[in-house]
Amino acid sequence: MMHFRAIGRGPGRERIMIYEVRDYHFRADLLGAYKAWAQKAVPVLSEQVDVVGFWIDDQGCAPEIKGSDPINSPIGEANVCWVIRWQDKATRDARLPEVFASKAWKEVWALHPDPKGYRQASSRFMSAI
Repeated sequence: MMHFRAIGRGPGRERIMIYEVRDYHFRADLLGAYKAWAQKAVPVLSEQVDVVGFWIDDQGCAPEIKGSDPINSPIGEANVCWVIRWQDKATRDARLPEVFASKAWKEVWALHPDPKGYRQASSRFMSAI
């Protein structure tokens, strides 16, 4: 697992942090409804975890896929991406199930336009340089 050192508050205080990058391939036909739901969901998540950002691909711009061996996914590129900052992977593994089991999250999840509409979901764990 990759980590980086972020300067904490106060002299000489450092803390190890990782960033969880969550990519979703959500149903394109419901992306507008998903965006409206996310505008309610993100504040609930942000009260419980350190959400760095939440982005939705609703601009209609084609992805740019380049490289020496580019692959176009048969289900397209992720259309939802969000990032959460964690102290470490163990904290994430312990805390995220608690967040998703919370009353506040269950209430907002009940408003989701299609909880089974995720064609694929992935999480990557990264460090900052």
